[in-house]
Amino acid sequence: MNVFRGGGGKYLEMTNGGTAVFVDVLMLAVSALAREPWHFRFAALLTLQDQNMMGRGAVGFRLAKLDWGDTPQEAAAAKDFLLRVLDLALSRHRWEELTYEPPRAEGYLRTYREMVEEFDPATAKAGSCVMPGPQEAAMASCVRHRVLEALPFWEACVFCTAGV
Repeated sequence: MNVFRGGGGKYLEMTNGGTAVFVDVLMLAVSALAREPWHFRFAALLTLQDQNMMGRGAVGFRLAKLDWGDTPQEAAAAKDFLLRVLDLALSRHRWEELTYEPPRAEGYLRTYREMVEEFDPATAKAGSCVMPGPQEAAMASCVRHRVLEALPFWEACVFCTAGV
């Protein structure tokens, strides 16, 4: 099981297959919306949830361990971006391109959106960041799948590593 944790003890626990679907639909959305450095760092964090590279049952992260920024304005902008990513994913953005039907993805996304919406970035633990740094941001795009790649970690996107 893979666990993505919010605040107040809330979490989203998914099977390996559920996690792969969750990451796939988020990568489609984050790749469409990323414009700022924090966006690309979050995209890199998503690429690190690729179980084909990291191992089954070995992924997940806590919202409290993300680098939400140095100011309340930066934190608000980061949270807004993540909510927009989730909203775009919930609109089934590019799902018709998937090689499978993601039956539980909408429920996972709705649960995670509630967690993000309720999360207060001011409660994040300073110095415990799990996000890749600015120099590790996912800024390269996979030409074949039109999503952000995991460079500099490995030269592939989540769809390439899955053999799509």
